[in-house]
Amino acid sequence: MNILYSGDKNIADGLILSLLSLTEHCTEPLRVYVLTMNYKDDDRVCEALPDSFAYFLNEFLRKKNPESFLKLYDVSARFGREVPSANIKTRFTPGCMLRLFADEVEDIPSKILYLDNDVLCRGDISEIYNTDITDFELAGVPDYYGRWFFSRKPFKFDYLNSGVLLLNMDKIRSTGLFKKSRELCCEKQMFMPDQSALNKLCAEKKILPRKYNEQRKLKTDTVLQHFTTSFRFFPYIHTVTVKPWHIDKLHNVLGLYCYDELFEKYMQLKKEYTKAIEDYKEAVI
Repeated sequence: MNILYSGDKNIADGLILSLLSLTEHCTEPLRVYVLTMNYKDDDRVCEALPDSFAYFLNEFLRKKNPESFLKLYDVSARFGREVPSANIKTRFTPGCMLRLFADEVEDIPSKILYLDNDVLCRGDISEIYNTDITDFELAGVPDYYGRWFFSRKPFKFDYLNSGVLLLNMDKIRSTGLFKKSRELCCEKQMFMPDQSALNKLCAEKKILPRKYNEQRKLKTDTVLQHFTTSFRFFPYIHTVTVKPWHIDKLHNVLGLYCYDELFEKYMQLKKEYTKAIEDYKEAVI
């Protein structure tokens, strides 16, 4: 299975947890591609994931399955040529846009499953991965909130959440979907710019069941749980953001204890990475 992630070094914790969850439920080899970058302006600094981190996770995956691997791609130069200037001063993080550069990386295969770093796997993803998208640019699950406000037609619910997307890269390269989306992010300020651009410009999308991108509340059939920001209305209207690496909040805010064992493995893997840095230095000399 081909899996895609993107972001700067701030996705490291989520990437470890997400990969761990995939290895718990996937028997097929995992071919993981990660896009990262360095970026700096007056307001923010983004640092790329280090090669040592990618080396360590690659070794981890290969121990699980010799045919698995992780490859890291620095797309800093490409991002620098197409900085989303209309959105760069907003709450939007530049790292979110990196998925839109997948068409520029020749190694990215024709079919790949994109996951945000705050997505955890709870079951076999072969069914979503093997979904036929020959005639579609991408497939995804409607955004829990956005479907009500941004869908093209009332009650059509075709505004997709971009945290889990099955991508037909051949078709995307052919139609120029990602290129057009990057251009729109450069020209027009939008709410959730990369997600909005994809929804606006994608002419051929396939709607997937909610269980493949559960953004609200864990259910018995959930295959992929996405820890997005949600709204709460009691005792007053407020937002709640809990990420998989916030173990105390998982317990106290969401009442989730089902990831405790996964979290322990994550903590152990972080310790092993710290110890493995010296091995990496020796390996590249």
